[in-house]
Amino acid sequence: MNSVDFDFCGETLTACPSGALFLARERVLVVSDLHLGKSERIARRGGALLPPYDTVETLTRLGSDIAAVRPGTVICLGDSFDDLAAAEALDAAHHEAIARMQAGRRWVWIEGNHDPGPVALGGEHLGELTLGALTFRHVAEADAGAGEVSGHYHPKARVRHMSRPCFMRDAGRLILPAYGSYTGGLDWMTPVLRGLFQPRALAYLTGARVLTVPVPEAA
Repeated sequence: MNSVDFDFCGETLTACPSGALFLARERVLVVSDLHLGKSERIARRGGALLPPYDTVETLTRLGSDIAAVRPGTVICLGDSFDDLAAAEALDAAHHEAIARMQAGRRWVWIEGNHDPGPVALGGEHLGELTLGALTFRHVAEADAGAGEVSGHYHPKARVRHMSRPCFMRDAGRLILPAYGSYTGGLDWMTPVLRGLFQPRALAYLTGARVLTVPVPEAA
């Protein structure tokens, strides 16, 4: 999978090229910020008409990751839907694709700021989830203890004139890239994002092959 394994708070984690995170020992796959239904939400609110293929593309990629690692648990770290109306607008084919991926495994929807409540799909709906030393939530908390795993910020790294979505981490905090097809990103040096990490932070850039690079020091 051209992925990168790394140690984090006593766990061995895998940063996948797609932007998914895999915990092999617990067989847990984690994705963040799917933003399913974003093109529908933009059109509904009078915005630009984007090709309505983002949900299919995102679910197809997620299905491929699930088939590759066969997790016992899938955790979606919030903003799985662009808003609650977008979740309600999913068509039967989307419902069927999600149901197939959920079959035979635990599925956890973590609440996000775009989808702050249950949706009419299978799985558990939680504000956050703790598994061993790790706590999974949507938005990083400034005073969180070691082992926090979150999303929300859609971090993107700019290295040698290229920009890629990336994981960011230090010894106690990990933030995932956005997994959705139509999601933008926040530059990794934006103060609100860089300020969450200790000086010696690392980034894992997604793409055909995951690249490990140091996060530059804040100015």
